[in-house]
Amino acid sequence: MRIDRIKSARRRRKLRVHKRVIGTSDRPRLSVFRSNRHMYAQIIDDIAGVTLASASTRVGGLKKTGNIDAAKIIGAEIAKQAMQVGIKAVRFDRSRFKYHGRVKSLAMAAREAGLVF
Repeated sequence: MRIDRIKSARRRRKLRVHKRVIGTSDRPRLSVFRSNRHMYAQIIDDIAGVTLASASTRVGGLKKTGNIDAAKIIGAEIAKQAMQVGIKAVRFDRSRFKYHGRVKSLAMAAREAGLVF
Protein backbone atom coordinates (compact mmCIF):
# COMPACT_ATOMS: atom_id res chain seq x y z
CA MET A 1 0.00 0.00 0.00
CA ARG A 2 2.80 2.42 0.91
CA ILE A 3 4.62 1.74 -2.37
CA ASP A 4 1.49 2.62 -4.35
CA ARG A 5 1.28 5.99 -2.60
CA ILE A 6 4.95 6.67 -3.31
CA LYS A 7 4.56 5.78 -6.99
CA SER A 8 1.47 7.93 -7.36
CA ALA A 9 3.24 10.88 -5.68
CA ARG A 10 6.16 10.50 -8.09
CA ARG A 11 3.76 10.38 -11.02
CA ARG A 12 1.99 13.56 -9.83
CA ARG A 13 5.28 15.43 -9.44
CA LYS A 14 6.40 14.37 -12.91
CA LEU A 15 3.11 15.43 -14.53
CA ARG A 16 3.19 18.78 -12.73
CA VAL A 17 6.52 19.54 -14.39
CA HIS A 18 5.62 18.05 -17.79
CA LYS A 19 2.47 20.11 -18.22
CA ARG A 20 4.58 23.28 -18.25
CA VAL A 21 7.49 21.99 -20.34
CA ILE A 22 6.80 20.94 -23.94
CA GLY A 23 9.60 20.56 -26.46
CA THR A 24 9.16 21.96 -29.97
CA SER A 25 11.43 21.89 -32.99
CA ASP A 26 12.61 25.44 -32.12
CA ARG A 27 13.20 24.67 -28.42
CA PRO A 28 13.34 20.94 -27.72
CA ARG A 29 13.10 19.54 -24.20
CA LEU A 30 16.21 18.54 -22.24
CA SER A 31 14.92 15.69 -20.10
CA VAL A 32 16.95 14.45 -17.12
CA PHE A 33 16.59 11.15 -15.29
CA ARG A 34 18.72 9.96 -12.44
CA SER A 35 18.82 6.61 -10.73
CA ASN A 36 20.93 5.59 -7.77
CA ARG A 37 23.81 4.54 -10.02
CA HIS A 38 23.44 6.37 -13.31
CA MET A 39 22.27 9.58 -14.90
CA TYR A 40 20.63 10.07 -18.29
CA ALA A 41 19.91 13.16 -20.41
CA GLN A 42 17.94 13.38 -23.65
CA ILE A 43 17.01 16.21 -25.97
CA ILE A 44 13.49 15.50 -27.25
CA ASP A 45 11.22 17.13 -29.85
CA ASP A 46 7.77 16.34 -28.43
CA ILE A 47 5.86 17.51 -31.51
CA ALA A 48 7.68 15.09 -33.83
CA GLY A 49 8.22 12.49 -31.09
CA VAL A 50 11.93 12.21 -31.81
CA THR A 51 15.01 12.03 -29.57
CA LEU A 52 17.60 14.36 -31.09
CA ALA A 53 20.53 13.69 -28.75
CA SER A 54 21.26 11.62 -25.66
CA ALA A 55 24.03 11.07 -23.13
CA SER A 56 24.38 8.93 -20.04
CA THR A 57 26.89 7.68 -17.53
CA ARG A 58 26.47 4.16 -18.89
CA VAL A 59 28.25 5.19 -22.10
CA GLY A 60 31.78 6.48 -21.88
CA GLY A 61 33.30 4.31 -19.16
CA LEU A 62 32.98 6.67 -16.21
CA LYS A 63 34.38 5.13 -13.03
CA LYS A 64 32.15 6.94 -10.53
CA THR A 65 28.77 7.23 -12.16
CA GLY A 66 26.41 8.44 -9.44
CA ASN A 67 28.05 11.67 -8.37
CA ILE A 68 28.15 15.36 -9.21
CA ASP A 69 31.36 15.10 -11.28
CA ALA A 70 29.75 12.53 -13.56
CA ALA A 71 26.70 14.77 -13.92
CA LYS A 72 28.95 17.63 -15.06
CA ILE A 73 30.47 15.39 -17.72
CA ILE A 74 27.03 14.34 -18.94
CA GLY A 75 25.90 17.98 -19.08
CA ALA A 76 28.89 18.96 -21.19
CA GLU A 77 28.41 15.94 -23.45
CA ILE A 78 24.72 16.59 -24.10
CA ALA A 79 25.48 20.23 -24.89
CA LYS A 80 28.20 19.18 -27.33
CA GLN A 81 25.83 16.78 -29.08
CA ALA A 82 23.13 19.45 -29.22
CA MET A 83 25.50 21.92 -30.87
CA GLN A 84 26.44 19.28 -33.47
CA VAL A 85 22.75 18.80 -34.34
CA GLY A 86 22.23 22.58 -34.47
CA ILE A 87 20.33 23.12 -31.21
CA LYS A 88 21.25 26.18 -29.16
CA ALA A 89 18.19 26.66 -26.93
CA VAL A 90 16.26 24.03 -24.94
CA ARG A 91 13.60 23.78 -22.26
CA PHE A 92 14.90 22.08 -19.12
CA ASP A 93 12.77 19.21 -17.82
CA ARG A 94 13.95 18.03 -14.42
CA SER A 95 11.14 15.43 -14.30
CA ARG A 96 10.25 14.68 -10.70
CA PHE A 97 13.67 15.57 -9.27
CA LYS A 98 14.56 18.67 -7.31
CA TYR A 99 16.82 21.22 -8.97
CA HIS A 100 19.58 20.31 -6.57
CA GLY A 101 22.77 18.26 -6.52
CA ARG A 102 23.34 16.14 -9.61
CA VAL A 103 20.46 17.66 -11.59
CA LYS A 104 21.69 21.18 -10.90
CA SER A 105 25.29 20.34 -11.80
CA LEU A 106 24.18 18.76 -15.10
CA ALA A 107 22.20 21.91 -15.94
CA MET A 108 25.06 24.24 -15.01
CA ALA A 109 27.54 22.24 -17.10
CA ALA A 110 25.19 22.31 -20.10
CA ARG A 111 24.83 26.09 -19.74
CA GLU A 112 28.59 26.55 -19.50
CA ALA A 113 29.01 24.47 -22.67
CA GLY A 114 26.70 26.83 -24.58
CA LEU A 115 23.08 25.64 -24.22
CA VAL A 116 20.53 28.34 -23.43
CA PHE A 117 17.60 27.62 -21.07
